[in-house]
Amino acid sequence: MRQNDPKVRVGAVSYLNTVPLVWGMLHGKEREVVDLGLSLPAVCAEQVEKGLIDVGLVPVAEIARQQLQIVSDVGIACYGAVRSILLASRVPFRRIRTLAADAGSRTSVQLAKVILRERYGVEPQVYQHTPELNAMLKNADAALIIGDPALQVEPQELSYEWLDLGSEWLTLTNLPMVFAAWAGKPGIPAGFLSQLKRNSYEFGKAHLDDIIEGEYRKRSITRELAKRYLTEFIRFDLGQSEQNGLEAFLELAHLHRPTWHRDILKGAA
Repeated sequence: MRQNDPKVRVGAVSYLNTVPLVWGMLHGKEREVVDLGLSLPAVCAEQVEKGLIDVGLVPVAEIARQQLQIVSDVGIACYGAVRSILLASRVPFRRIRTLAADAGSRTSVQLAKVILRERYGVEPQVYQHTPELNAMLKNADAALIIGDPALQVEPQELSYEWLDLGSEWLTLTNLPMVFAAWAGKPGIPAGFLSQLKRNSYEFGKAHLDDIIEGEYRKRSITRELAKRYLTEFIRFDLGQSEQNGLEAFLELAHLHRPTWHRDILKGAA
C-alpha cells in the first residue's frame, strides 16, 4: 500500500482463538495499514456481506453461502478436540429432538447438525439462545456452546452427557475441521491481504506468551487452559489437509465450495 492509501477495513472475531491472528494488527506494524474491528463471527460475516469491511475472519459456512474468496493461509482450525465447541445433552444423543444453539457462529451450528445426523442419526430443530448452558438445557434437549463461553465450562464436571465437536469431526472424517478463514468478496487484492494476514499471525506467534498472560484473566479461564488452547487445540495454518477437511464439511453440510486465492495452497484449484 502507498502511504496515502486508505486503511484496509478488517473485521475479526472477539474470541481468544483469534488473538494470535490479529496481534500484528493490534500491536505490530500491520496496525498502520488496518482499521480493525472485533465482533462475533456471525456479525463479522454480515459486515462483509454488507460491504462494511473489506475482509473478515468469516465462518466457513458463511464463506460458502456468500461465495466469498479465501485470501490467506491462516485461519481457525483443529485436528481432533477443539475444546471451545461443546454440545451438551440432557437426553441420550440419539434422542435429541431440539437443540439450543449460540447464534455466534453459523459454522458451529452446521457442524452440530452434521455430527448429529451422521454419527447419531438425528436431525433436531435448532433454536437460537443466549450462551448460558443451564438455561439452554431448560428449553431444549441439547445445547451448543462455543467460543469463550465454552472455555469457561469444565466439561468433565458437567452432569450432562457432552461432545467435543472437533473430536467428533475427526472420528467421522479423519480430517481437520476449519471453522473460519480470512475472506472477502471476489476481486479484493488477495495477494496483499494474504501477506498482511500471515505477517500479523507470525507476529502473534512470536508473542504467544504475552498473549496468554494478557488474555486469560479477561476470558475468565486459567493460564494453563489458555496456553493449551492456543498451542494444542487450535491450529492456525491452513494447508492442503485443512482444505480437504473444509471441502468434506461443505459437502456434508450441502454448502457451496469457496474460492481459494491461487497462491495460498500448493495444488489448490
